[in-house]
Amino acid sequence: MSEPLTWIFGYGSLIWRTGFRFAHSRPAFIHGWARRFWQGSTDHRGVPGAPGRVVTLIEAPDEICWGQAYALEPASRDDVLAHLDHREKGGYERLQLRLHFGAANSVQGLMYHATAENENFLGDADMDTIATQVINAHGPSGANVDYVLELDAALKRLGAADQHVQDLANAIRRLHSGAD
Repeated sequence: MSEPLTWIFGYGSLIWRTGFRFAHSRPAFIHGWARRFWQGSTDHRGVPGAPGRVVTLIEAPDEICWGQAYALEPASRDDVLAHLDHREKGGYERLQLRLHFGAANSVQGLMYHATAENENFLGDADMDTIATQVINAHGPSGANVDYVLELDAALKRLGAADQHVQDLANAIRRLHSGAD
């Protein structure tokens, strides 16, 4: 009998910048979570003292969150998880949950989730405040603006637009065009 596949759920940069090998991928969603730019990034999209903002998930019982699910090859599973543990070290921890591919098709999977208890959690703010912080943040992985706009575009390609992400992308475009 073959070893079962390990599934990873990507809801942020993993959608458009995977960075690891996988057997196959497909759009998926999870129940009871909403994507928010409430996590500070001092290791990828910002630096200590000037953090960027990246997504985490907050519990939202009536919502679904779309993303991309990746099936890992059993032979590379441990290496990929070690890579993701390092990549997501800025306040994220693994969480097991059910990934859905349709009404009657689901699998057990893993996602990386940053809780309000981690030291990099920034929490809610008004959209212009978040947008201004994103516009001004830059880290080893690049400009924070690129993260937001790439995520917005990737979700649209999936046919899974997210109102919070769209609102932030629009606020960035509005504020950024006014700054030029």
